Amino acid sequence: MKKLTVLLVVAGTLSMLAGCKEDKPATPAEVVQTVDWYKAHKVERAEVLAKCKANPGELAATPNCVNASRADSSSTWSAKGGGVSPVKPLTANDINKK
Repeated sequence: MKKLTVLLVVAGTLSMLAGCKEDKPATPAEVVQTVDWYKAHKVERAEVLAKCKANPGELAATPNCVNASRADSSSTWSAKGGGVSPVKPLTANDINKK
């Protein structure tokens, strides 16, 4: 009899807790853009970065925030000359000129 009472109490508690779930309103799915897309669309990149900086706890790890941040870092680094420039291969004549 005690087992049945405990089982009913546990089942009742679980059913009450299941009803306490907070439902968030359905929001339309945000389209995830690529890093290259954000490199080409500076205005949209700035808007997304502003939203991400305003709410970093919830948005910092979202795909659009990550992609916009990478595009911004890549664009900024390249603009400052941080990119690696290609090196011309050495020839035998270059080596012999000392």
